[in-house]
Formats: sequence, structure tokens, C-alpha cells
Amino acid sequence: MNAERPDPDALLASLNAEAVRAARGHLKIFFGATAGVGKTCAMLDSARDIRTQGRDVVIGVLETHGRAETAQRAEGFERIALREMAHRERSVTEFDLDAALVRHPSLILVDELAHSNLAGTRHPKRWQDVEELLSAGIDVYTTVNVQHLESLNDVVAGITGVRVWETVPDSLFDSANEVVLVDLPPEELLGRLRDGKVYRGEQAARAADGFFRKGNLLALRELALRRTADRVDGEVQQYRRATSIGPVWHTRDALLVSVGAGGGKERVVRAGARLASQLEVPWHALYVETPRRQRLPAARRERILRVLELAASLGARTATVAEGDLSGALMRYARNHNLGRVLIDRDEQGGLPWRGKLAAALARHAPDLEITQVAIDEVRKAPSPIDEFDFSLDRWRAPTQDWLFSVLACVLATGLAGLLYPSFDLANIAMVFLFAVVVVAMRAGQGPAVLSAFLGVAAFDFFFVPPRFSFAVTDAQYLLTFAVMLTVALVTGQLMASLRQQLRVASLREIRVQALYEMAEALSGALQTDQIVGICARFIETSLGARSAILLAERSGELGPVLQAGSESPTVDVGLARWAYDHGVPAGRGTDTLPGALVLYVPLRAPVRIRGVMAIQPYKAHRLMTPEQRRLLDTCARLAAIALERVHFVEVAQESGVEIASERLRNSLLSALSHDLRTPVTALAGLADSLADARTDLPPAQRAVAASLRDQAFRINALVNNLLDMARLEQGKVQLNRDWHALEEVVGASLRDARDMLGSRTVRVEIPADLPLVEMDAVLIERVFHNLLENAGKYTPADAEVVITARATPTQLEIRVADNGPGLRHGEEERVFQKFVRGEHESSVSGVGLGLAICRAILEAHGGSVRAEARPPHGACFVLTLPRRPAPVVPVEYEGESA
Repeated sequence: MNAERPDPDALLASLNAEAVRAARGHLKIFFGATAGVGKTCAMLDSARDIRTQGRDVVIGVLETHGRAETAQRAEGFERIALREMAHRERSVTEFDLDAALVRHPSLILVDELAHSNLAGTRHPKRWQDVEELLSAGIDVYTTVNVQHLESLNDVVAGITGVRVWETVPDSLFDSANEVVLVDLPPEELLGRLRDGKVYRGEQAARAADGFFRKGNLLALRELALRRTADRVDGEVQQYRRATSIGPVWHTRDALLVSVGAGGGKERVVRAGARLASQLEVPWHALYVETPRRQRLPAARRERILRVLELAASLGARTATVAEGDLSGALMRYARNHNLGRVLIDRDEQGGLPWRGKLAAALARHAPDLEITQVAIDEVRKAPSPIDEFDFSLDRWRAPTQDWLFSVLACVLATGLAGLLYPSFDLANIAMVFLFAVVVVAMRAGQGPAVLSAFLGVAAFDFFFVPPRFSFAVTDAQYLLTFAVMLTVALVTGQLMASLRQQLRVASLREIRVQALYEMAEALSGALQTDQIVGICARFIETSLGARSAILLAERSGELGPVLQAGSESPTVDVGLARWAYDHGVPAGRGTDTLPGALVLYVPLRAPVRIRGVMAIQPYKAHRLMTPEQRRLLDTCARLAAIALERVHFVEVAQESGVEIASERLRNSLLSALSHDLRTPVTALAGLADSLADARTDLPPAQRAVAASLRDQAFRINALVNNLLDMARLEQGKVQLNRDWHALEEVVGASLRDARDMLGSRTVRVEIPADLPLVEMDAVLIERVFHNLLENAGKYTPADAEVVITARATPTQLEIRVADNGPGLRHGEEERVFQKFVRGEHESSVSGVGLGLAICRAILEAHGGSVRAEARPPHGACFVLTLPRRPAPVVPVEYEGESA
């Protein structure tokens, strides 16, 4: 069979896409199974060859990891200066995107595509920098490992036990102009690791014991080869479509399963799933809705829908097409998707009566396809007589006015033939009755067309064939005329009825597509949830003939109340809706879960999470039973979910913007208040202190006033210091003065300062004598303990006990400050660390609620953390963690022996 002419719309879309690609830069990815296979060296060698052709080539960022061979290959290339940035009290370098855009070379090398940029850069990921370079028309060479692909991240973690957090979207990998696989056998890679060409020193030893095991390398190599093969297969498909190549290229095994309308459909689908699993190939399940199948009873169409759902659950890519030729539809689908093997039922018919078996029809017209037939089940149940009877009724069922139209058409044809009889031969008169059959078939369908054929033959015989006005026939040749006339009328009526049916189906499909387009356009402009619910309800009512409602998922994970548009709403079973939401699969009518329910529950699955459940109740019981209607409903649910997620993120962005503005205003007020109040408060505290220490004897009342004034002045001074510290920490202006200190010294200094605040409370310190030194800012950590002790002095009774303990783990130092006071209320463990949050009402305890917030900010600046938890049977415990690094070695001095 000749290749079909290319679709003009597809050709125009291809030309537009080609124009967009021409304006973008050329992306070439050097792809490998793991580090050390030579991706960077291959990239540099390729760039050197390009440079000899006169291209402007520069290095944007290159990671040598101390490898001499990589550094040697990079010699002679112009480099773009890296951008220096401060990160955790040290200076680090990052790729300077702006400098690269200003330089605008012809080709730039950007190593390690999956790298995460530091905070403060334009994009959080390096691949986003590469996207901007490509949009500017700059060609890019880059490198990436298989474990950094987003779709394979979980697979690699399951194989190696190591989770890689830096990933690259597969869409960028698939859209690359070139992908070069850099491969290396595991034995050679392990040899490079032992020679120090991958990692050095202890890092190489850890890699050999963990990630770089031979089994891991074999699995990663297989993943890289398969992923590259998948991409090449996609390129082959794209080339075949672009050049309109018809025959299948057997470059890769792939399977197409034909879902028929007869018995044994499940058997064929299960056989296809087993075969695809054995061959480890992708497979498709296709249902061709011919005009005859469109008239199947609702029960049989529902079974077909279940078979398609079964195929999808077994891993198939399902599709439904509406065509009159079953074998032709299968052949075209297989060639369009380059599926070389077709699996069919052995007794499946070819669609049209003269085509015979489907296998024979495919073998005749598609010699490039491999046909596999599933054996007939000997105990297969014969088709139900009731189903066959229903099917025949569907074929002949028509409205009463269509039958009357058929009779009227025959009467008019007879009258017209009577007017033409004196002037025309009987052969021409017969054409009038054939024309009437065609008109009836176009207007009323197959049943009335058959009736008009019989009536037309009878009228022709009675009124015009000698002897007239009787059904007797004197000339035997008229018997042949009657037979031919009846046959032509029946065939013509059948063909016209089929065309009419296909036209009706095409019109309905166009109406649904138009409605779906209008719905998508309306959803794109919806800004509120109520608008989305109303748009979906109108679409479902007009296109699917059903009433609907939506149950949205709240942030707590529970389903909210029923949202409906209009006065009519389906009877919603909240429990069944919750089941569909929890499991992420449809439930209710027509599914495997409570199929007898009146309402169908479809989860609204968005790209990030499920946004709710849509409840649909058709006005007529047979609605939503066809594959095309279910696919339309799934598309509607998908669009609604995406719109709901977009509205949700818009709300989150607005809330975040308000919070950021409020936080910025609060920090500005804190900074202004603290600076403006500090000087007069300090002066007030000094004057009160001088008055209290004056040599002149004061009366007792005035001395008490002076002492109270002094205490309140120092308390205000402490509050102002808290405000100033909080403002500095929020703005990141505090520079840590790290040094190695003993924890017991810092705790002791804090206890001396907090002696007055603790009063008669007992403090017990249990710090091991062999606790290692900690690298920290002693002044700030002392402030942390001071705030915690002050907090204990405020909220615990006078006879309470405060216990400070510490222990060291291999990675961190854990300190606990616990008391036996009233403790924290349930749910307040995290809230107490927020700014301006206090444990008691404002009238009972003084303070502004910044002490614990300052503690958290200081510890996070050190790379540590703090949390609050209950201390049984009563009391509160604050757990502090500080990162631990190996302490410096202090040389030991030996004193010489005395003579």
C-alpha cells in the first residue's frame, strides 16, 4: 500500500517547530553511566575539533576534580571568569551566566548539567542557565550522568542505595539536538578508580566500598544504554513521520494488541501483556470503533471499556480510533507508531464482509507486519442470543417518522415514475426508485432504506411491469431486473446508512472537541475555584449528559464539602469519594469498585498531587459507557485538576508575597526601633545605675525607686538588644566568629549571667569530661543558653530544676536543656520558635517573644537546629544540635627532666 499523503496541518506545525529550533542554540549532551567514564574529556576533545573549524569556543564552567588529564585537555581554551559568592563563611565560585550572555560565544562548554546553583543566583539549577543560553542562540556542550535523569532517580536509588538530589528533567534530555553516549566497561572503570583517575585518597576508597561496586556499574551501564536507545528510537519515529515513511522499520520490538468486539477480548489483552513482559518491549492496545461496533448494545460497549482499562492497568498505552476499515486502521496505527508485531484474536473478522479473517486481511495489505494470533479458547462462551437480538434491533431501530418518510418517498417515486412512464423505458423508470432508496438511506438510516427498497421493487412490478396492476410477470427477464434492482437498492442503502452513521459520529466528535477546546480556554482564564466548578459542570452536562460536583482536597489532606454548579447535584457518597481520592483510581459506576453505584467518582490528578474528586451522575443509565466518552471525561478531569492546581499555586504565591512584604516591613521596624531606642535606653540605664551608686545617702523610698528604675532600664535594654539581634540575623548581617571552644566553658558563662533570672531554681549540668571541642561562635552560643535559661526562669516555679546534658555523635553534638515546669501545650512545640510568640498571655510574663526565635536563627547560622519536645511526666525540653567536625590536633609539649 502506498504511503499516505502528509497531513498539511502536521507539516505546517513541523515547519513552525523547525523555525523555532533554528533560532535556538544547539545542545549536545555527553551522557554516561557514572562519574569517571570520560564525559568531560570527550566534551573537550569534541570542542577542540570544532575550534579547528574556526568556531568561537569558550569554557563557561569546567569541573576537573583534580584529574590531570582533564586539566591538560582544557589548556588553550578561553575561560569565562567564575562568579565569587559567599557561602557559609567562605568564598565559592559559580558559573557567571550574565558574563556568558555578554560574551555570546558561538559554543560554550558547561560541565555538570545537574549542578545546583547557590542561593542568590538567577536560576536554582544549572540546566536552567543552559536553557537561557540556548534561547539566546548560543550552542552548548554539557555532561550528565544517568542517575541525574529525573525519571531514573528512584531506579538508581533502589539499585545503589544512594539518593541523588540533583536531577535534570527528561524533557531537556529528549529535546537535545545530540546525545553522545560515553561508555566504559566496569572493569576498566574500576581500574581507573584504583589508579586515582576518578577520585583520590579516602574518597576513592569510600567509592569503591559503596557506589562503585561492579554490580552497580553493570546496572547503571544498562540503564544508560537503554535510555540512549529510547532516545534514538524517538528520533527514528520523528524521522519516519517527517518523511512519510509507510512500512514499519523493525529497529526495536514493539507490540500492538487489537481489542475486538467479540468474545475473548480479555484473553487477547492478557496474552499481549505476557508477551510484552517476556520480550521486555512496550505495547499498545487499540480498539477500532467501526460503524457496526458503534451500534453495539450498551452492555457490550461497557465490556470493551473494561478491557481497555485492563490493558492500561497491565502497562499498555491504550487508544481508540473510529474508522470503517478495521484492518486498515490497525495497519495505519502500527506504521505510525512503528509497531512491528500485531497480536489479534484468531477468529476476528476483518471488518468488511469480503475481507474475511482479520489476519488474512493484514497479511495481504501489510507484509511488513508480523501477525501473531491468539489461540481460540475451546470453552469460550458463545455470544448471548439476547446480545445478538439486541444488536439486530439496534440496526433496525428508527423513529416512526423515518418509517413514514420511507413510505412517502416510495409514493412520490411512484407518482414521478407514472409521469415519466409514457416517455421513458422501464430501465430508466427503475432509476427513480433507486434514487428514492438513496434519499431514504441518507435521511432515515438502514432500516427505512431496506423498507423503501422492497416497496420500490413492489411498486415497480405492480404499476409498470406488464401485465400492469398485478404482481404477475410474463417475461422472465424482469425477474433478473427485480433481483438486481433489489440488490442494488439494499447495498446502496447499506452504504449510505454507513456513511450517514460515520458522518454523525464525526459531527459528534467535532462538537465534543470544540466543547473541550472551549472548556480549556475558559479554564485557562479562571481565577477562582467556583469558576472552575461551573465550567466543568457546564461541559459535563452539555457534552456528556450528566450532572456533576467536585470535592476539593484541603491542605490537611481531607476532602472538603461538595461544590456544585446549579440546583441539581449528584447524590455523593463521601466514603466512596474518599476511597477514590486515597487510591487515585476511579470508583463507582462502571468501575471495579462498587460498579452498581449511580455516581462515578474520578480523582482529579494534577502534576503535583491529587486535587480532589469529581462526582458524575449521568441522566441516562447507558451514558459514560463508551471508550470515547470515558476518554473525554478523563481529559475533562485532567484539565480541571491542572486548573485547580494553578489556582492553588496562585493563592500560595499571593500569600507568600504578603508574608514576604509583612516580614520585610517587620524587619525594617525592628531595625529602626532597635537603633533609635538603644541610645536613650543605654543612657537611661547609666543614669539609673549612677543614681543607685551615688555616695549621697538617699531616703529609703527614693533608693527603692532608683533600684526599680535601674532594673526596668536594664530590662528594656535587654529587649532592645533582642530586637537588634533579631533584625541582624534576619538580614544576614551577623558574621560568625568561629573558633574551637569547650562547651562547659560556654555553659558556665551563661549560668553566671543568668544567676539573677534563675533565682532559687536548681541547675544541674551533666556534660561528659571527654566531650570534644566544638567549632562555634562562643558569644552567640552563650546567648542561646542565656535565652533558654531566661525562658526557664520565666515559666517554671521557683523550686524547679533545670538539667543541661550533652552527648556527641559521629556527625553532630546534641545538647538538651530540660526543666520540670508546666511544659508546653500540645501543638505548641513548633509555634514557640516563631517571632513575637510567648508561652503565656502578655499580662502574666514580661517579654516580646523573641528569645527562642533568636536561638533558632543563631543555631541555623551555625548549620545546626533546635526543637522543643515534652518531658515526661511534665516539663519542657529543648534539643540543640551543632555540626561536628574533627577537632584540630594540639601538639603535646614535653618538659625536660631536671638534672
